[in-house]
Amino acid sequence: MARTVQPANNTSEDDNESLVRVFFRGFFWPVRMIWKGLAWLSSKPPLKQIGHGLRWFFRLRPVRFIGRMLGFGYIRSSWQELHYVTWPTLRESRRLTTAVIIFSVVFGALIAVVDYGLDKLFKQLLVK
Repeated sequence: MARTVQPANNTSEDDNESLVRVFFRGFFWPVRMIWKGLAWLSSKPPLKQIGHGLRWFFRLRPVRFIGRMLGFGYIRSSWQELHYVTWPTLRESRRLTTAVIIFSVVFGALIAVVDYGLDKLFKQLLVK
């Protein structure tokens, strides 16, 4: 970025203003460059380059170490394992769900009967 030399007949206020302007022009230069880059990306996104950049980033040693600490490998392998699962059909799902509901009701009733019987037994023993 080329800067022009100011003539010597400027007042001190103009010098201060131009220094402030130069400062803020340099200060906001990264923001302007990022904004221009985002504008360019929105018009024609380079998906291949973005993919290569992401692949490079996630292969960095510190990033892989953080991923291991957070358990991303476990999540990825679990997700891959889901491709090997044989999912039941709708008919099998209904049949198995019905079996679970019936078992739960029967087991709940059995627990209720045992609880009621033990309650009566201990009340008889402790009250006498």
